[in-house]
Amino acid sequence: MPFIERDGLRWYEFRSLQHPSLLHGVFTRRGGISPPPWEGLNVGGTVGDDPDRVRQNRLRVFHSLGRDPHSMFDVWQVHSAHVVLAEEPRRANPHSRADGMVSASPHVTLFMRFADCVPILLFDPQRQAVGLVHAGWKGTLLGVVQEAVRAMQHHFGCDPQGLLAAMGPGICTACYPVGEEVAEMARQRLGSLADQVLIRRDGRYHLDLMGANGRLLELAGVTRIETLDACTAENLGDWYSHRGEGGRTGRFAVLMGLRGD
Repeated sequence: MPFIERDGLRWYEFRSLQHPSLLHGVFTRRGGISPPPWEGLNVGGTVGDDPDRVRQNRLRVFHSLGRDPHSMFDVWQVHSAHVVLAEEPRRANPHSRADGMVSASPHVTLFMRFADCVPILLFDPQRQAVGLVHAGWKGTLLGVVQEAVRAMQHHFGCDPQGLLAAMGPGICTACYPVGEEVAEMARQRLGSLADQVLIRRDGRYHLDLMGANGRLLELAGVTRIETLDACTAENLGDWYSHRGEGGRTGRFAVLMGLRGD
């Protein structure tokens, strides 16, 4: 697996996204300065960690990719299907409530935080455009990844068949039991697809987040999809997991952006 280790940090780069005009990284929890229960490279600012430690961890992430921290564009992640256009860095502007971002600016670095929900990276090498999605159960069922594909079509003229998609890591089906209300919403929103992604085990439903988003990407016309098949809850040495750590944990970072000339 294409993990990179440098200056004490460890991150993953998808093979399909190795392109001269693109940089990206799915950062593990290793190499940061946060103490337990956020131990490591916590970049989540709303989980109880000291704000200065979070800031220092974020700086480490950006510097490891040679990216200016002032280029960051992030959102207030709310488990929605809302996708925003990032034309310039966010800086002091208020966060948008959203779970997807798209951009064609080399001056912008898309930045998101995760701890079980599935990161989905989108790249159009022809149109030179990127997208980043945070897909938990609610955003998945609301179709956030499809909204991101539509946003890239609308703003940049992207052809879904020309998009490269990369997913993961996220919580696996076995570690992700859901309640009857989630199962019912899945049936309402996904129709026959729900039978493929809702698994009944030991009297409870389990949701296949990775599988659901993969199928939704295919339905949106995206055919080239790479997956990092790693469960966050089963690999706590690398990833934070809200479920696996009882809600007392940090958030790992995912960054992507276009290189300038």
